[in-house]
Amino acid sequence: MTAEHMPGHGDISGGSEKTLVPGISPMVYSEADFLRIADLARIEAGIVLSERKRMLAYSRLAPLVRRSGRTNFNEYLNLIEQDPVEAMDAIAALTTNHTYFNREPHHFDQFVAEVRPALAQRALSGGRVRLWSAGCSSGEEVWTLVMTLLGEDKAGGKRIASGDVVALASDLSGQALASAKAATYPAEALSAIPERLRRHWTVPITPAPAAATAPNAPERLSIGPEARAIVRFRQLNLLRPWPFRNLFDVVFCRNVMIYFDAAAKERLVLSLARQLAPGGYLYIGHSERVSGEATDLVDPVGPTIYRRRDA
Repeated sequence: MTAEHMPGHGDISGGSEKTLVPGISPMVYSEADFLRIADLARIEAGIVLSERKRMLAYSRLAPLVRRSGRTNFNEYLNLIEQDPVEAMDAIAALTTNHTYFNREPHHFDQFVAEVRPALAQRALSGGRVRLWSAGCSSGEEVWTLVMTLLGEDKAGGKRIASGDVVALASDLSGQALASAKAATYPAEALSAIPERLRRHWTVPITPAPAAATAPNAPERLSIGPEARAIVRFRQLNLLRPWPFRNLFDVVFCRNVMIYFDAAAKERLVLSLARQLAPGGYLYIGHSERVSGEATDLVDPVGPTIYRRRDA
């Protein structure tokens, strides 16, 4: 097949089937292909892709089709059926990963006022503290949470970090996890973080000599060693069995469920509630709600903030 038939090129020939993407032949990306993608997303990750998402599905998966060496979506979808790793990459590509530091700041305000004091005291007295950023994307959420936990007193924060404190950062996307683990961002991206937290728990990146002379080179900051030492990364599908048994004191799972169907949302929220220690806190996105059986386990304590009932 010639180059113009590859995804991303402008072939408009190819049969009477309707064109889903302007300039792309139905021989490359057809209605049947989209329906297979929608089924994959629903079955594997609980994501609902309506007909309006046909362009989105194409734009997210076309680079993977090209990378695989396949010449059309049908061939790529046949590959996915035989390759679980490629299937996970496809699902991850369909997942929205946009995020930023200190997103929904009322969550962190509540954490500082009502949750952090007990966790900090526990860590300083030798107790165990466990946090989870479920759907951490490129890391802005988990690093905001960890810096907030360490706090504005650097000496005290270092003592907290030296205790039995672990924050799990999980995501379906291996690429997003790699970015989160690299933990280096434009300084402007961290401007929403309180100045003392930014000063204590980040490190300026010294540019290479060649880059130093580049005009208008943006400053970059790296998350500091104390915060990095706390975080563990794991690739995880939230709708599949989880490979850990620990209960968490705090779970952030925000703006992950926006494309899920109602049943998938209820299953996930119930699983998250069950994974909370008694008295633990669950933070979800501003457009998300707890419903179903999970309402028997958690109580609302603030806007999109829930507390696990004591045993």
